[in-house]
Amino acid sequence: FWEVLHRSGFGEKPGSGFPGESSGRLRDPATWRPIEHATMAYGYGLSVSLLQLTRAYMAFANDGEVMPLSFLKREPQEVVGERVFSPSVAREVRAMMETVTQEGGTGTRTRVPGYRVAGKTGTAHKLVNGRYAADRYLASFIGMAPASNPRLIIGVVIDEPTGGAYYGGSVAGPVFAQVMAASLRQLALPPDAPETATQMTHNTPPLPMAAGKGV
Repeated sequence: FWEVLHRSGFGEKPGSGFPGESSGRLRDPATWRPIEHATMAYGYGLSVSLLQLTRAYMAFANDGEVMPLSFLKREPQEVVGERVFSPSVAREVRAMMETVTQEGGTGTRTRVPGYRVAGKTGTAHKLVNGRYAADRYLASFIGMAPASNPRLIIGVVIDEPTGGAYYGGSVAGPVFAQVMAASLRQLALPPDAPETATQMTHNTPPLPMAAGKGV
């Protein structure tokens, strides 16, 4: 389990060259308590940055291989990735992640009309003074599209959402949908799913922005 987390990039700096990168916290497995094998499986007991977490999703988008990050364009032959999962496992998990955005999933507000989206919602209690706060949250959604052949992975996290809602699908999901839709249009990527009435119903209108503020 630790090896998979480590190969996914947790516990080390992403190496993108961007100033202020954090390695997060992934403890030596020799120090884990038995219960932590369970709690770490759903995200408690380790700390990661949004960049680390979004990069880890590359394994599911790229048939099991995680590639190095860079803010500079590189030639394909210059990039060497690390295999985390087999292609079959990565595709199977990606198919599961696609159900998150479908009817009955927690991420229906992440849909982009005409495109298949795969991803995962996240809702976590914040760590405050060494303890998880009961009423302070981090809401997130990380997803990829087009799910049939992913070209983009986008991660959104909202720190301590206000207004009543705090679940990742409700708070971060609509932001993801808008950014992903605009990015797909900018890149002129062809749709991989027919636009349906259901998708149009869940298409989220632009979020209102207060003066001088943004997400």
